Amino acid sequence: MTRRGVLPGFGLSLGISWLFLGLVVLLPLSGIFLRSFELGWGDFWRLISDPRTLAALRLSFGAALAAAVFDLFFGLLVAWVLARYRFPGRGLVDASVDLPFALPTAVAGLTLTALYAPSGLFGAAFGLLGIQVAFAPLGIVVAMAFVSLPFVVRTAQPVLEELDPALEEAAAVLGATRWQTFRKVILPNLLPALLTGFALALARAIGEYGSIVFISGNMPMRTEIAPLLIVTRLEQYDYAGATALALVMLVVAFVLLLAINLLQRWSRKRHGAHVL
Repeated sequence: MTRRGVLPGFGLSLGISWLFLGLVVLLPLSGIFLRSFELGWGDFWRLISDPRTLAALRLSFGAALAAAVFDLFFGLLVAWVLARYRFPGRGLVDASVDLPFALPTAVAGLTLTALYAPSGLFGAAFGLLGIQVAFAPLGIVVAMAFVSLPFVVRTAQPVLEELDPALEEAAAVLGATRWQTFRKVILPNLLPALLTGFALALARAIGEYGSIVFISGNMPMRTEIAPLLIVTRLEQYDYAGATALALVMLVVAFVLLLAINLLQRWSRKRHGAHVL
């Protein structure tokens, strides 16, 4: 006897979902794999082992990881302030968090370059300390952190707002310090959301292009990111080489996100077992 689900239409909705997923995600990804195979293994290996390619990949993933870690801490701080405090201008601060979502990346890149260039408002101040931001790897981290910060804030803020204050009051009554309360009560509830925000910020930073091409300076072996190298090969009509680089970025990004998702699942299971 066939078991009926509570909600009707499961088969139809599942079929439409798979069709949509295949057309929008799987079909383009399969095209990347097929086009990359045109190079042959020898040419593919020479391309990905080229010093310029390796330098661009290291910079892209290294800067993205640094930006995601930065967003993890400062995004949590912003989310904490917005969720726990009421102050004049709070609505403006809350709305400005979503500004990177609405702002075209090219505009963001031009703005950041104007601010952090050696003659810019912030760049001149950093220059007095001997720190170069624009046209240096640090500028790439700044641009990536700017466009990906909202992901951490918007995943952590709802959890902080819904967290029962009675849990913190109970911890205080039992003699816990503020740091102990945060580490033992707040952080376990917040960790899955933080990991989600970190994964989203990392993915957004890895794929960022528009805001980086202005502030990075695009110097090969120094400030050239992998997406720019892909665009350069496309402009040279080297479609197989461009898709091969895209395939490498896709595989590495997928492995990183899979590891973060597994860590997130483990954190949820551990927190669920702790609650029980």
